[in-house]
Amino acid sequence: MNKKIAFITGASSGIGSATAYLLAQNGYNLILSGRRADRILSLQAQLKAEFGTVSHAAIFDIRYKEEVQIAFEALPKDFQAIDVLVNNAGLASGLSTLDKGALDDWEAMIDTNVKGLLYISRLVIPGMIERKTGHVVNISSIAGKEVYANGNVYCATKFAVDALNKAMRIELSAYPIRVTGIYPGAVETEFSLVRFHGDEEKAKAVYQGFDNLLASDIADAIYYAISRPAHVNINEMIVMPTAQPVPGIIHRK
Repeated sequence: MNKKIAFITGASSGIGSATAYLLAQNGYNLILSGRRADRILSLQAQLKAEFGTVSHAAIFDIRYKEEVQIAFEALPKDFQAIDVLVNNAGLASGLSTLDKGALDDWEAMIDTNVKGLLYISRLVIPGMIERKTGHVVNISSIAGKEVYANGNVYCATKFAVDALNKAMRIELSAYPIRVTGIYPGAVETEFSLVRFHGDEEKAKAVYQGFDNLLASDIADAIYYAISRPAHVNINEMIVMPTAQPVPGIIHRK
């Protein structure tokens, strides 16, 4: 293959799926990773049918380093020279003060948002260094810039992604490998459904009464960053709904 290869984590829904569609439209071959095999395989088939996209389905749970390692080592030869890594897999679980926080929620967020990002980055980056080319896109959140009420541990994980984005930029710029952080505000995906443990009414209420961001808006931001000329690096991009100036304020109709 002579097309660029993008590895997208959390590709089974939301921003990951939207990014896969946009990159497929623009000629990328893809490594589609996620836990839900049915969704990944369905996405793979759709992209093949619509765009003729060549892709590889990597089914694993990014929280577990052994699964990540096995999936990475199983990449076919034609998918090993990864040009773009989109560290998208992430979640929020629960919304409470620290004294009432559930430890399982904390561990799910830390294991996915921080440790999972580290596991896959540790495997992909050495190849980029060896080839002296590549681009890492880290999906953080406005919660990685500003803390909001009851967001404590989720915000902490996204501040960690912000720190790792800056650290990668310092370490990898000499090779020269580009690094970009994307910081979305309110995006209507499965995010709130997961945060509220499947409570559809609570999740729906988050996005009512204003024009929220769509997953495709963030995919556009990702593609803009990776499609710049090689000498241009977009260090950070904060993308907010017009109705949301800061995390704690949303102007609803």
